[in-house]
Amino acid sequence: MKTLPTIWGSHEKNNWLSTQTIKRSYHEDVLKRIQALRGTFTVEQYGALSYDSDRYPLYVICTSNWVASKPSILVTGGVHGYETSGVHGALTFLEQEALNYADTFNIIVAPCISPWGYETINRWNPYAVDPNRSFFPVNHTHGINHEAEESRLFMQYLNGFDASIIMHIDLHETTDTDNSVFRPALADRDGIPQKSWNIPDGFYLVGDTDNPQAAFQEAIIQAVKQITHIAPADSDGKLIGEPISQFGVINYPIQTLGLCSSMTNAPYTTTTEVYPDSPKATDELCTQAQVAAIKAGIDYLMNNKIAG
Repeated sequence: MKTLPTIWGSHEKNNWLSTQTIKRSYHEDVLKRIQALRGTFTVEQYGALSYDSDRYPLYVICTSNWVASKPSILVTGGVHGYETSGVHGALTFLEQEALNYADTFNIIVAPCISPWGYETINRWNPYAVDPNRSFFPVNHTHGINHEAEESRLFMQYLNGFDASIIMHIDLHETTDTDNSVFRPALADRDGIPQKSWNIPDGFYLVGDTDNPQAAFQEAIIQAVKQITHIAPADSDGKLIGEPISQFGVINYPIQTLGLCSSMTNAPYTTTTEVYPDSPKATDELCTQAQVAAIKAGIDYLMNNKIAG
């Protein structure tokens, strides 16, 4: 008789959790930089993760000259905490560039939505749930990927926020560990075999199948290629198993999957994917690629008189 794969229950999840260790400091790397922004920006705590509320307070940073009639830009990082340049790209944008746009836009930045994932270099939260498959309405469940606290707390914050968000850019990375660590763990957790991807060598974007905004995506690709190389399609014309829709861009059904970029219904959305394991990459280059992507998205809105 064929043995059926085991879907993880609480025992297996606890075993997995017991192998996770702290590898870097959210307090030193992230919170100190957030606190340094006080006085220049409005820094607000929107919650804390219940499994260690003292260690993992959650913050959002907004431009101080808030005007309700202005369009708003949302930047999120660290939804997958192990994707380092997403966190540091969001913080660096605040430190170096955000004020240049503050007269035209309200800017909202959540630099590290999953701080436990940041510290343990993990895609999942401690309950083996992927926050970036959990941005569904509160109390919604979607198969095995039930709602993550990290996602729920930020969605609750935004739901109570008076903002007309015109653009949302969610900062991510695709790493070699996606094949060596994450996909094998996903196969074990769900009892479903997972194919390994050809990890794209370079930067790419994930747009929305239902609202692709090709010109917007292209503007970001053209700006980032001045910083780092754009991932070519593989021999099958795909990136991470998906057909390319245009150079450097694939599209996902972001609402169906519960991706972070779907949660505001903003007309202009994208998810960045930096490749930090490239021999051509450095930590600083990856961070600056994220900053360039944010700037290019905002510049596109301004240059095309979509806002501002």
